[in-house]
Amino acid sequence: MFYMLIYDVVDNYVERRSVLREEHLKLASEYAERGILILGGALADPVDQAVLVFEAESTAPIEAFIARDPYVQNGLIRSHRIRPWTVAIDAR
Repeated sequence: MFYMLIYDVVDNYVERRSVLREEHLKLASEYAERGILILGGALADPVDQAVLVFEAESTAPIEAFIARDPYVQNGLIRSHRIRPWTVAIDAR
C-alpha cells in the first residue's frame, strides 16, 4: 500500500530547516534504505508543503517517522496528514 505524508510547513521553513536538514535527511535515508520511503521533497512556488511517499503495510512506520523527524520536533511542521494513495502506474 502506498501512502502520502503531507506536511504543512511554517512560513520561514526554508531558512529554519538548514540547521536540521542533515538530521532529517539521515532519517529519510534510513527509511529509504529499508524500502519504506520511496520519494519526498518540498513543493515549490510557494514552499508551503512537503510530500513524502511511503510504501508500507500500515501507517505505523510513517507515524514512527513523524515522531522522529527533527522538522516536526522543532516546530517546522504546522500540521500533517497521512493519505492512502491508490497508485495506477508504478514504472519502477
